Amino acid sequence: MPDPRTEREHGFERPEPRRRLKNEAIARLGQVDRRILYLAIAVAVVGILFRPLGLRIPVTDEVRRVYDAIEELPARTPILISFDFGAPSMPELYPMTVAVVRHCFRRDLRVLGLGLLPEGASIGAEVLDSVADEMGRVYGVDYVHLGYKPQIEAAILGMGEDIVRVFPRDFRSQPTAEYPVMDGIENYRDIPLMVGFASGTEMVLWIQYAGARYGQRIVSGAAAVMATVFYPYLDSGQIEGLIPGLRGASEYEQLIGMTGRASRGMDAQSVAHLLIIGCIILGNVGYLASRSRRGEG
Repeated sequence: MPDPRTEREHGFERPEPRRRLKNEAIARLGQVDRRILYLAIAVAVVGILFRPLGLRIPVTDEVRRVYDAIEELPARTPILISFDFGAPSMPELYPMTVAVVRHCFRRDLRVLGLGLLPEGASIGAEVLDSVADEMGRVYGVDYVHLGYKPQIEAAILGMGEDIVRVFPRDFRSQPTAEYPVMDGIENYRDIPLMVGFASGTEMVLWIQYAGARYGQRIVSGAAAVMATVFYPYLDSGQIEGLIPGLRGASEYEQLIGMTGRASRGMDAQSVAHLLIIGCIILGNVGYLASRSRRGEG
């Protein structure tokens, strides 16, 4: 039987059983079934969506500019909101539209909604009606949905001359001019601010025609993948503020003191990212431990 003292003198001491078991346990970290990891992430994300953590994130300057532009408007000032997106972009754009509409009603602004895409018009009607019901606003007095128009360029240009001529009837097929909310509103000159939510380049048309030709002040919300398209317009002053993607929507909710879908989504993303980073670290620890064990063998 080998003499342990001889082994220690020559640097060949065998690891203690406890140490060997510990190394084997660490090595198994790199062999965890991936389905368990997927399940852990799914459970964490769903749990956070139902019980958000309320994590605070820094508010970027471009988002604050949108908030400030609306906040500075006097009560009963008209504001135009265009819902130019469809179902695929709803996870990002729907939360920011709800937050902005809520902010407008809180400021007691007269909201004129419309959609230059068929889906966007329907989504806009749902947002306006649901937030108005929650906040006690009256259709035709505090807000109106102008409806949908094809031929986007013609509609935007026509609104620069006469909004009622472009939208003689609203989304509910009633005469637009008869609503009290439309009193004193003829065209862009009577609307101090326009907010556009777009999943594509529809917002560029508002900038080119309503902004450049008629001098309409514009702020925008955009899907994250399209946000980079609008930063040059922001830098040049052609739009005054920008809400980019889900993070921007979460920042806006934070500014108005609201915990909505965007805040829940950002909490879920943060937790999922932390879990993924943790799994990567544990997997590498397990890999290094398995290499060490093979070296001992």
